[in-house]
Amino acid sequence: MFEQAFRNIDDILRKEAGCTTELDYTEQTSWLLFLKYLDGLEQDRADEAALSGKKYTYLLSTPFRWETWAAPKKADGTLDHNKALNGPDLIRFVDNDLFPHLQGFKQRASSPDTIEYKIGEIFGELKNRITSGYNLREIIDSIDALRFRSQTEKHELSHLYEAKIRNMGNAGRNGGEYYTPRPLIRAMIRVVDPKIGETIYDGACGSAGFLCEAFDHLRSTGSRTGPSTGSGAGRSLSGVEGRHLTTKDREILQTRTFYGKEKKSLAYVIGIMNLILHGIDAPNIVHTNTLAENLADIQDRDRHDIVLANPPFGGKERAEVQQNFPIRTGETAFLFLQHFIKSLKAGGRGAVVIKNTFLSNTDNASVALRRHLLESCNLHTVLDCPSGTFQGAGVKTVVLFFEKGAPTRKTWYYQLDPGRNLGKTNPLNDDDLAEFVALQKTFADSPKSWSVDTARSLSGVEGDTVDLSVKNPNAAETVAHRTPQAILAEISRGDAEAAEILEKINRSLSRAEGGLS
Repeated sequence: MFEQAFRNIDDILRKEAGCTTELDYTEQTSWLLFLKYLDGLEQDRADEAALSGKKYTYLLSTPFRWETWAAPKKADGTLDHNKALNGPDLIRFVDNDLFPHLQGFKQRASSPDTIEYKIGEIFGELKNRITSGYNLREIIDSIDALRFRSQTEKHELSHLYEAKIRNMGNAGRNGGEYYTPRPLIRAMIRVVDPKIGETIYDGACGSAGFLCEAFDHLRSTGSRTGPSTGSGAGRSLSGVEGRHLTTKDREILQTRTFYGKEKKSLAYVIGIMNLILHGIDAPNIVHTNTLAENLADIQDRDRHDIVLANPPFGGKERAEVQQNFPIRTGETAFLFLQHFIKSLKAGGRGAVVIKNTFLSNTDNASVALRRHLLESCNLHTVLDCPSGTFQGAGVKTVVLFFEKGAPTRKTWYYQLDPGRNLGKTNPLNDDDLAEFVALQKTFADSPKSWSVDTARSLSGVEGDTVDLSVKNPNAAETVAHRTPQAILAEISRGDAEAAEILEKINRSLSRAEGGLS
């Protein structure tokens, strides 16, 4: 049901002059899905209030409810075409009435951690790009046919929305910034092993993939920082066997577990929408430039138990941003790494994706940052990811796993090798990372894993670059023998180049002789 509806919506948007890429398709689908979701949420709350003998006050006034402007129904449940807006009338209402009303929620909200505030922020960052009211009517009718009141329906919808984000990430226009392969995220979460009661933070959250996957993990495992208060086993919302969560557990997961920041407007909106579809009603995501915050201003109350992140790499930050950090560099990811270390509580755990050149760069900032990481944290694991892990990124990456509070003494490396070339049609999967997760528990040696005494890098030897580059001592050295055809081709190219050079010399000599005569 959901999959076909999404296909129909994309087909309509491809005909729409105001939408040109997958990013536009995701953006426009998002705000409409959100309003449909909000309508269902309001209906559920109204029903709960009625059962308790209470009166429910709707967030949206009557003219702006989905059932009024988008899908007014007859008594038999079919669309009332006489009341349903269409064509230019629909576009005028959306642009001139609906969006301004929804944007006003930000000013009217009691606090930033309410769904009212999030409504205002979402529609303050978005605009309707659909110019044809007839196209918009078709999309509304497709979305109105969807039902996502049950947890199973919400779970299916969230997975399809993730697929849209993945497609958007492959579509260019920096869409890849919003998408980290979910198998990699899940492996990082399994290693970090969060517990209910711990806070989880991503300061460059994009589409909120890390926070959504962590939410699903905690719902399925139900593991806590203290003694379990739940009883019995049941199927989790993510479809994985796990114990039932208590009401307290659910309240903690909803309000006091997941925190994020995001700079870019579209990524911020998609991240909020993604979390909402996964089941978090009022996500603690802030629309802000994380790097604009002075590192010295981070206090104990701002710190978290866990950091999970894939900060943007390759960016060049201005001098006024760099001055917020003790180790100044234009590399965006290196500034984020400083922020993440500072944002962890003592004993807190981090898992951060970064360019593999971070391990060996010899510039002053890279050396200083590696030393800072090793001195302030236990860098216990480095996962070396193969080319193609991030589609379209064009760089190799590693994942740094560390615990704050004690210096690094030994680091375990794992060189991920799926045995195939990764790409759009052959992406990373959970099985590819199963061995890494299993071996990491005991830091076991294998043909793909080994440990290094990192303490020597902290010896303070003058000129020491604190090189942490990945070199697998267990891998057999291979000699690449060229084929006879390749050798002959190289000889032919050499002969051709030599002949060309001789011809140029002969021409030069001829011109010189001509001048002398």
